[in-house]
Amino acid sequence: MTTVTEQTKPPAAAASGLRLLQETARRGAVFILLAALLVLFSIAQPAFLTIGNLMSILQAVAVVAIIGAGVTVTLAIGGFDLSVGAVAASSVMAASYAMIVLDLGAGATVALVLAFGALVGAFNALLIVRLKIPDLLATLAVMFLLTGLQLIPTAGRSISAGLILPDGSKATGKVDAAFLLIGRSSLAGLVPLPVLLMLLAALLLHVLTEHTRTGRLLFAIGGNEVAARLAGANTARLKALAYVLSGTLASLGGIIVAARVGRGDVSSGASLLMDSVAASLIGFAVLGLRRPNVLGTAVGAVFVGVLLNGLTMLNAPYYTQDFVKGAVLVGALALTYGVSRSANA
Repeated sequence: MTTVTEQTKPPAAAASGLRLLQETARRGAVFILLAALLVLFSIAQPAFLTIGNLMSILQAVAVVAIIGAGVTVTLAIGGFDLSVGAVAASSVMAASYAMIVLDLGAGATVALVLAFGALVGAFNALLIVRLKIPDLLATLAVMFLLTGLQLIPTAGRSISAGLILPDGSKATGKVDAAFLLIGRSSLAGLVPLPVLLMLLAALLLHVLTEHTRTGRLLFAIGGNEVAARLAGANTARLKALAYVLSGTLASLGGIIVAARVGRGDVSSGASLLMDSVAASLIGFAVLGLRRPNVLGTAVGAVFVGVLLNGLTMLNAPYYTQDFVKGAVLVGALALTYGVSRSANA
C-alpha cells in the first residue's frame, strides 16, 4: 500500500507544478513579454534603453492611456464608448478655437474643454440610460456627430494663428504660452507633464474602481445590472457617471494633444479610438484578471508604446504598425484566456 502511494506522489506533484507554471504565465504574460521586448530592442539598438527614450515612450502613450482609462470604466459597467476618439479630436479643435478665435486664456480654455467632454459623456448617458439605445449604437452616432461638428466652425480648416473664418474675418488670438506648457513641459527637466497627468489619472481611477463602494457597484452593474438594481444600487446614476468620466478623460487627452502640437489639426485623434481600445483590452491580460482594470490599461498602453517605438528605431516600415498592434492584442488575450482554459481542463 505504501508503495502505491509513493508511486502516485510524483505525478501529482508534477501536475501541481504544471498548474503553478501555467498560472504564473497567465498572470505575468504581459510583463514577461514587455521585459523580453526591452531586452531585445536594447540589444538591437543600444539607444533604446536610455532615460530620454523611455520618457519619450511614456509621453507618447500618455494620451492613449488617459483615454483608455475612460474606456475601461465604461467596460466595467458592461458598456462601451466608441465616441472617445471623436471627443478627443473635437477637444483639440475646441481648445484651439477658444484661444485663437475667442481669445480665451489657458485656464478658461481648459475648464471649457473639460466641461465639453463631460457634457458629451452626459449626452451619451442620456441616449443609453434614458432612451435605452444600445451603447454601441449611441456612441457610434455621437462619434459621427462630433466628427462633423468639429469642422463646421472653421469650414473644415485647421485652426492656427491668423485663421480666416468662414465670414471672411481674421482671428486675432493666439495659443496661450501657459497652455503649451501642459504638453511640452516636464518636471525637473526629466518627467514630462503628460506622463504625470497619466499617472495621476490612472491612480485616481484605480482607487475609485478597486477600493471604493462606487467602484464595486460599477463592476456589479457590468456583471448583472438587474441584480445590482435589486441590491439597491442606483444603476442609472452610476452608468451616467461612467460615461461622464469617459468623456472628461477623452477631452483631457485632447487638451494634451492640442498643447503638444500648438494648433487645432483636423486630422488629430484619428487613431486614438483604436489605440485606447487596444490598451484597454490588453489590460484584461495584466495579472490575469480577465476584466477591465485601469492599471492594466496603463500597462497595455506602455506595452504597445514600447513595441512601436522599438520597431521605429529599427526602421521597420510604418505600414506594419497596425498589424503588429493586432498581433500583440491577439497574443496577449490568447495567453490570458488560452492558458487559463488549459489549466482548468
